[in-house]
Amino acid sequence: MALVEPVTLSSRGIALVPLALAHEEGLRAAAADGELWQIRVTSVPEPQDTRSYIETALQMREAGNRFAFAVTDEATGTVLGSTSYHDILPAVKRVEVGYTWYAKRCQRTHVNTTCKLLMLTHAFDTLGCNVVGWRTDNFNHASQRAIERLGARKDGVIRSHALRRDGTIRDTVMYSVTAGEWPEIKAQLLYLLNKPRPEKE
Repeated sequence: MALVEPVTLSSRGIALVPLALAHEEGLRAAAADGELWQIRVTSVPEPQDTRSYIETALQMREAGNRFAFAVTDEATGTVLGSTSYHDILPAVKRVEVGYTWYAKRCQRTHVNTTCKLLMLTHAFDTLGCNVVGWRTDNFNHASQRAIERLGARKDGVIRSHALRRDGTIRDTVMYSVTAGEWPEIKAQLLYLLNKPRPEKE
């Protein structure tokens, strides 16, 4: 049995729904908000590649090493972005959270923190994971700040680790949270979500 089984996670108006071909149009529209595929250090699909992006995610789900979600507005079903569990290791009960991106209008809102709380709660409290990891491009400083803001610890840097979409080779920065650290991380995420947020400019 796979460590991660199909599930919908929801809270605070956000629902993480198993990614499906039916999300193609919504995913394309979310990526178009800010032309996110233009960002060198992310893996957001270009409009013409959205279907193959979903098909690849579904193939990886079948293989058991990735489970992708569409991030949606729970009330309307509008697709806001995507995120995944990946590099799933059932034997050691480890997952990583990644392939994460959101429409520009959702950035610097409660969406990312809510998604991380949902996924971490599911990983630790339901799946019984020992550790949850993240990896990001060494030049993706926004992603590194977001991961550190969650309370994850930096494990190190794997040099010359992966290809970027432009063909250059990146260093990968690794982070993780262990099951023992989870209660404090959970408290911090709830604090961040419950405190008043400044109005977006």
